[in-house]
Amino acid sequence: VQLQASGGGLVQAGSSLRLSCAASGRTFSSLAMGWFRQAPGKERDFVAVINWSGGITEYTDSVKGRFTISRDSAKNTVYLQMNSLKPEDTAIYYCAARGDGFTYRRAYESDYWGQGTLVTVSS
Repeated sequence: VQLQASGGGLVQAGSSLRLSCAASGRTFSSLAMGWFRQAPGKERDFVAVINWSGGITEYTDSVKGRFTISRDSAKNTVYLQMNSLKPEDTAIYYCAARGDGFTYRRAYESDYWGQGTLVTVSS
C-alpha cells in the first residue's frame, strides 16, 4: 500500500486546514486509516482513526470537536478536517493504515505509513 499525504501548510491560530491521504496498491475499503502527528523532539502521537467502513471514528481528546476524519472510497482517500487550529497542533502529520480494517491508536499497530505533511500554526 502506498499512501500519499498532502494539504499541510502555515496558518494562523483559529484557521482551518484539510489534510488528504490518497491510498493505492490495495483495496482501500479493507483498510482502517489513521492520522498521527509528531512535533519536534516528541514521539509520534495518535490523532484520529476511521475503520474500514467509515462507521467508527476515534480521536485523541485534544482534537475532539475540532478535527473530523472521513473517507471517500470512490477516491481511495482519507481526509482530516482540522478546524480551530491551535499552535500546539503544529507538527508533521502522518497518514497510516492498518490492514485488518479495525480502529487502533498505537503507531506500532500501523502496517503502512505515508510521508508526512507539515502543519504549522502561528499564534
